[in-house]
Amino acid sequence: MPVWLREHSWRQTLTAVYLSLPLRGARATPANIFCSEQYLKVSIPPFLFEAILYAPVDDTNSTAKIGNGNIFFTLYKKEPAMWDSLTLANAGKEKLQHLRENAVLKAQEKAKEETEAKKITKQEHKKYALEATMKLEEAERKRIEDLKEKERQKVAKDLELWKNRQKDADKYKSVQKKGELHQEIEPLKERKNEKMNKTRIPNEGTSKIRLKSTKGCHGSCSIFSQNLKEEQLPAPRAAATIKVDFTPRVFPTALRESRVAEEEEWLHKQAEARRRINSDLSELEDLKEEEKNPDWLKDKGNKMFAMGNYLGAVNAYNLAVRLNNKLPVLYLNRAACHLKLRNLHKAIEDSSKALELLTPPVPDNENARVKAHVRRGTAFCQLELYTEGLQDYEAALKIDPKNKNIEKDAEKIRHLIQGTMQSS
Repeated sequence: MPVWLREHSWRQTLTAVYLSLPLRGARATPANIFCSEQYLKVSIPPFLFEAILYAPVDDTNSTAKIGNGNIFFTLYKKEPAMWDSLTLANAGKEKLQHLRENAVLKAQEKAKEETEAKKITKQEHKKYALEATMKLEEAERKRIEDLKEKERQKVAKDLELWKNRQKDADKYKSVQKKGELHQEIEPLKERKNEKMNKTRIPNEGTSKIRLKSTKGCHGSCSIFSQNLKEEQLPAPRAAATIKVDFTPRVFPTALRESRVAEEEEWLHKQAEARRRINSDLSELEDLKEEEKNPDWLKDKGNKMFAMGNYLGAVNAYNLAVRLNNKLPVLYLNRAACHLKLRNLHKAIEDSSKALELLTPPVPDNENARVKAHVRRGTAFCQLELYTEGLQDYEAALKIDPKNKNIEKDAEKIRHLIQGTMQSS
């Protein structure tokens, strides 16, 4: 049988009613309180308090504060007036039942409207996050294309300048060779003329000698021509294109600069992600190849978290988890987003999942385990489960005992627990 709370105190103004209800050691939460326009109920087993208010109040703006073993209600009147009493006099069981049913129906309708509004808001946020992601990707793609175009123009300009320099160098070499050849031919012609003058004798009787000399001159002329041909340099080689064939590789880096083991692991992850996409995620066929990479989605979620777009970051981490649910950093980062969005139960679930994946505990994952314990402990404390939160903070201190911030937070939680125990 419930124990009815009869003791209470209240005061009023023209616009508000202030009600104080003692709890007698019971621990209350917002879930124990129900308030409508003219009906107020507080259910804290085994205690129960019900009241049909004297006049309607604004249940949307009215507040309730829990602390120091009391519940303080601030009820704002819909119409400014002074009440004769807190509750409606001569309220029978039938009227109480009728008001209770109407209040429950109105509360259900209001909750349904709020759910629909949240659903619409969530869809709008999701659409906005997708549009923002697309804009960011488009801007990044355009920036890369501009850089490529500038680099292409620069290379084309340098190539054209190099070709012009090569042409000028070829012309200079050609002119220089012609000048050297002319300088070599002039002394040879002078020697030839001297020899011919020596062989010319005015006596006709010496025609044979002259003939012989002529023949010798002819022979010397042939030798000169032959020597001249031998001394001529070959023409410059014509320009040509050299084709180079490379060994086909998946990665653009050279084999000598690559890390084979890491590349093989990345390819294995990509193949596993493709198999999951083809089997379970047929709705993601329109995504680009890099958008199906969990690491790319993780980086995208980190950027959105830094920009304050926590819903967009959650969407990115959700898709990354669907692609690869074995990465603890995805659950750890998503828990941080849920803390920002006040989704405390989801933050606890993601932190717990991250701790499951961070086993066995090794020095390499100490930092991640500390973050998981702190985030789960923070969520517990915000749910007023201070004992569970203190356990997580103490576990984080065991891993990192030199962290002063965690030690201060743990000390604050101990004081809260002691204060709660003293008040109860």
